[in-house]
Formats: sequence, structure tokens, C-alpha cells
Amino acid sequence: MTITIKDPEGIAGMRVAGRLAAELLDYLASFVKPGVTTNELDRLAEDYTTQVLGAISAPLNYAPGGHNPYPKSICTSINHQVCHGIPNDKPLKKGDIINIDVTVIKNGWHGDSSRMYMVGEVSVAARRLCKLTYEAMWKGIMKVRDGAYLGDIGHAIQSFAEGQGLSVVREYCGHGIGQNFHEDPQILHYGKPGTLEQLKAGMTITIEPMLNVGRKEIKALGDGWTIVTKDHSLSAQWEHTVLVTATGYEVLTLSANSPAIPEFVKPTVPAVILSAA
Repeated sequence: MTITIKDPEGIAGMRVAGRLAAELLDYLASFVKPGVTTNELDRLAEDYTTQVLGAISAPLNYAPGGHNPYPKSICTSINHQVCHGIPNDKPLKKGDIINIDVTVIKNGWHGDSSRMYMVGEVSVAARRLCKLTYEAMWKGIMKVRDGAYLGDIGHAIQSFAEGQGLSVVREYCGHGIGQNFHEDPQILHYGKPGTLEQLKAGMTITIEPMLNVGRKEIKALGDGWTIVTKDHSLSAQWEHTVLVTATGYEVLTLSANSPAIPEFVKPTVPAVILSAA
């Protein structure tokens, strides 16, 4: 396992890339409404990334081993889609929930984040799933510090999610990130405290739990990318890019319009770490 520790220059680059990813998600928010297609959201994202942010969309033509190149600039996963949903011409409808996952490259550094959006009025179950998945992500983030273990993050997410009656997708996880889209280590969203690799100050990682209302089992669709719940139950995901610091963590993908940080988080860290710089 090769884990990269970022020097001050690298951390500065990651802060910029993370902020731009958050700004892109802010920009897309007002367009997520009944009748819009995910292809239109993709076009808006690509134009904003290249023309306004002066950055590159990392997912576009991304082709890890064994996959065909990803054909779009963002991932749009709707309702029972777990992750990697490919934008298309089907309009969103009232009651949908959608995860939009973006990664921008700025000056060679990657900023990776995703958010859930609710299309008009949604069901109580869908709203609850989105809220609890967001809180589960923060439960994991709160475990990040120099010397902590990856298993601490996974256990915090799993115990919270399963305590709320939700299931945790096992096959997809967070990851190291920097000048490469995906780096070591893998960040599992389940596990046991005190196990796996130790975190070190200067590491940058993503924490991005995928939680299901129903069972944890998933399957891949024929397009080679889209992952859905096997039982067709609703799924949600949130993601932040996080820097490990000597005293805790810094969330790099926050912005002025990011969703409110849960109240249970705020007393645990200095306000400056949670601010949108």
C-alpha cells in the first residue's frame, strides 16, 4: 500500500480543488427540479467546471482497469441507484432523490464531493434516508485524526447506520486522493475500531458512505457503471474530501452554501476547521 502524505504545497492545492468541487455542487442545486434531465445537469456542470472554475472534470473519460471510459462529467444516481449513475435524457420527477457526485481537477489536484438533492416534495422515508446518511458521513469524519485507524471510521458509520435500521453497502468505499483520482488507502464504511491502517497527518481521503433503506446487496447494470440496490430499495450517499491534521481533521469540500453541519459535530472541533475558507 502506497499512501501519499501531502506537503504544504500539496495541501494548498487540495484546498483549492476541494473548494471548487463544493462550489460546483452549490451551482447545480438551483437546477435540480422536476422536468430537468440529468444530461442537462451534466452539460451545466461541464460548462461551469471548464469556463468558470478553470478546471477539468475528472470523471469524463475516466477508465480504470476493466471499465469502458466513463462518458459524462458527473455521476447522477437516482432513487435506488447506489452510485455511478450515468446522466441521460430522462427528466427528474417530483419525489425523486438524486446524488450528484463531482470531482474537479485544478492544477493537478483533485477535489471530490457528492450531495443528495430532493426533487420537490419527497417521501418521509426518502427524507429520513438522506438526513441519516449525511449524519453517518459526519460520524465517520469525526473519527479522523493523526494516529486513528481506518477501522474507527468504518465502525462509527456502520454502528450509527445499522442503529437506525439502514444497511451499509460493502463493495464501494472512500479512498485516498491527491494528484491521482483514487489513491491508497481504501476507506471502508464498516469495520472494527483499532483495525486496518493508521491515519497520518497530511493524508487526504474521501469519506462517502452509501446507505440503503433495504438490504445491503447491490448489482451492476448493463452499462458497466451504474450500481443499484438488488431489492430496488432507496439508496443515498454523501461525500467529503478530508485532510488529516495533527489535531484532527479539516473538511476540504465545504462552501458557504454547503448543507448545515450537524449540531453534534460542532462542539468537537475548532470552528475554523469547519468554515468555508
